[in-house]
Amino acid sequence: MTQRPTQAVILAGGQGTRLRPYTDDRPKPMVEIPGTGVPIIGHQLAWLAAEGVTDVVVSCGHLAEVLSDWLATTTLPSPASGALSDEPGAGGPSPLRVSVVIETEPLGRGGGLKYAAASLPRPDEPWYATNGDIWTRFRLREMAAFHTERDAVATIALARPRIPWGAVETNEFGQVLDFIEAPPSPYLVNAGVYVFSSSFTGLLPDRGDHERTTFPRLARQRRLAGFPLPQGAYWRAIDTAKDLTEAARELREGPVRG
Repeated sequence: MTQRPTQAVILAGGQGTRLRPYTDDRPKPMVEIPGTGVPIIGHQLAWLAAEGVTDVVVSCGHLAEVLSDWLATTTLPSPASGALSDEPGAGGPSPLRVSVVIETEPLGRGGGLKYAAASLPRPDEPWYATNGDIWTRFRLREMAAFHTERDAVATIALARPRIPWGAVETNEFGQVLDFIEAPPSPYLVNAGVYVFSSSFTGLLPDRGDHERTTFPRLARQRRLAGFPLPQGAYWRAIDTAKDLTEAARELREGPVRG
């Protein structure tokens, strides 16, 4: 039987240097998607709540007080509703519970993840994690089922982003056949969303990058799974000002689907 995670960690400690000047006065997850009036982390919390998550730990570093102040003045969504508002009471009687942990010194991605996971309310249960700069919609329940079916310790969501350049198709004689604008990448990439079994926390380094230590070790043991995002699922990493512009355009063109 699949045990669906009901707790999650959001890694929100990055400085977001490539998003300056937007990140001069706020952490990267607090940058607003143009046209929505809601920061990236607001979209993430609404998504997690809609997927049945009841408790979230946010790991902060750079300008953590800005994020803490926003959380203190925002009515959080109720689990399975996904409603987010700045009006008192809009989240219902049992809003999403969000706590903040602050890294006083850099621990690296793996160390920061372990530090935040120590504050999860149910350490003996599985949990989700997401990078703080990811805007996506897909069924986390399906990813959790995939994780359980493969008896994985960790499962990584995999996306196929579009190449930011136009591609040129040629034949074996070097003759140009066609030009393809921003085609999908032939490779899957780490989408920055994860499902972890409870035992995963103890495998994380106290300092350093788990993607260079823990993940390769699990891959060798065949205990690391990769969940391709479903066809049509929305996914975008917000790394630059251009990503913000593209996200706003995609939102105008149609609803973000999950």
